[in-house]
Amino acid sequence: MSAPLIILAIAAIVLVGYSRWLSRKGNDEIRIAEGDCTTCDGSNTKCAQECMMEAATKPVEYFDDEELDRFAGRPADSYTDDEAEQFRYVLETMQPNEVAEWTRSLTLRSIELPNQMKDEVMLYLQ
Repeated sequence: MSAPLIILAIAAIVLVGYSRWLSRKGNDEIRIAEGDCTTCDGSNTKCAQECMMEAATKPVEYFDDEELDRFAGRPADSYTDDEAEQFRYVLETMQPNEVAEWTRSLTLRSIELPNQMKDEVMLYLQ
């Protein structure tokens, strides 16, 4: 997981804790994100960051891909083509509207997408 994503996840956790602390003090609760994160298409950096922070506060969602957890902590450029095929199989079995959530799930699980897959995944996200 890259340093900016780790910092973003930590910031989200701190922000949620601070929000809960404020609500106990009688102040209005801070809202992390407005709207539905399924509308984030990657073109708006703020939307993507807010949705990542929101996702960091929820349980990780799996897409029948628990076997990919063994790749946690691996750099994106270290995958063999056979290992990248395991990611491709999961990608091909999901609905196109699930791809953004899947990539967030991988990020939250410290799993980097193989370099061999990045262009293909970006096509789904556009």
